Amino acid sequence: MATTEDIYKLFLQHPLISTDTRKIAPGSLFFALKGENFDANTFAKQAIEAGAAYAIIDNPAYQFGEKYILVDDVLTALQDLARHHRRQLTIPVIGLTGTNGKTTTKELINSVLSQHYKTQATQGNLNNHIGVQLTILTIDNSHEIAVIEMGANHQKEIGMLCTIAQPTHGLITNVGKAHLEGFGGVEGVKKGKGELYDYLKLESESPEIGKSGRQKAAGVAFVNGDSLTLLEMARARKLEDIVLFGTGNGNLVSGKIVENAPLLTLEWLNNKSGKSHKVKTQLTGAYNLDNILAAICIGVYFKLPDDEINKGVENYQPKNNRSQIVQTATNTLICDYYNANPSSMFVAIENIGKLTAKRKVLILGDMFEMGDEAAVEHAAVIKKAMDTPVDERIFIGKEFTLAGETIDHGPWTMDKNVFYKTAEDAIEGLKAHPIKNSTILIKGSRGMALERLVGLFQ
Repeated sequence: MATTEDIYKLFLQHPLISTDTRKIAPGSLFFALKGENFDANTFAKQAIEAGAAYAIIDNPAYQFGEKYILVDDVLTALQDLARHHRRQLTIPVIGLTGTNGKTTTKELINSVLSQHYKTQATQGNLNNHIGVQLTILTIDNSHEIAVIEMGANHQKEIGMLCTIAQPTHGLITNVGKAHLEGFGGVEGVKKGKGELYDYLKLESESPEIGKSGRQKAAGVAFVNGDSLTLLEMARARKLEDIVLFGTGNGNLVSGKIVENAPLLTLEWLNNKSGKSHKVKTQLTGAYNLDNILAAICIGVYFKLPDDEINKGVENYQPKNNRSQIVQTATNTLICDYYNANPSSMFVAIENIGKLTAKRKVLILGDMFEMGDEAAVEHAAVIKKAMDTPVDERIFIGKEFTLAGETIDHGPWTMDKNVFYKTAEDAIEGLKAHPIKNSTILIKGSRGMALERLVGLFQ
């Protein structure tokens, strides 16, 4: 069986990793990972024929020569390789997790830091037990800072990812209601996300750090000073190096929204220098204030000039259907249907209620992975939507429909509040009753595929 050191020697000669035979990079190492419905060992020969230098496999039946490297478990081998590579790196690594806003915040941080440093960051949302190590293995000696996003849907996952990314600095964006089924409720989410703080605490105290040349971890936590939950979590672990950002004065960086129509303009203060700035963003949603301030704070911490920080914020353009503005002939769409949970639903609904717009419409799709809390949480979102000053509300999905049948509607009139059991039903309804001259929030879980609605709004 090949050892981690054996594979690392091959990696130094072939520093490209492939896991998909449809996208084989010539000269790469192909890792034959198993999926729910496939065993990539069966594709190892195809990978070699497509140009891979070596195939890492864990089934001897597919070892057809010296280019086939046998290990006990391919996923474990990939994780161990990434850990070993990470130990050779001496750069700051910012670990990032949270219930909402991870990817947007990661992109903002990377946009800011890349104005001054050569950075490497998680591509897209490759933030799971495979994506984290793939990102780590793309870092080389030319990089100066890395930003690693870590996602999870159950406890102990962030802790495991931290052993791979080995962050020296960390940020939890927030703790809210998401993946409740996997985490075992809100307290489970809090504990799971807090594993990043746990790791920063252990790393900052560990006498083992520094063995392979890596610097001792700084154990720095960037914490939203407006969040009592995050402050309590950090202080409970007695983290010694906490850097604060938020709307208050006791932070390294403080700021506020001065315009939301629907793109945000911020005013922020560098409390270290005493200088204040105004920055126009390409983001919508008051909930993005925290994400932007986090990126600004990290820029200040790493000693970027304020004008470079502003440039990084201004240049970031959201994509992948996260708080993304789409302008049609008669409508302004806020496309935020990459994912949804009760926490992100509430802040998105609050935001459209505060927006400056002549006519406002909510289109909300079911939230997934709610487990036993599905009925209660969907009913709560309906109530929040009904209490928000908009002109029309459309709810899509089985869970919203069931909750709508049982909820006490109180004084709300239902003529402008429509429930559709499926997205297909909603499409037919919107074709029959088109919406024009409106600002429209479209939000729901990824599985609802609400992007199908966009073409209906002209």
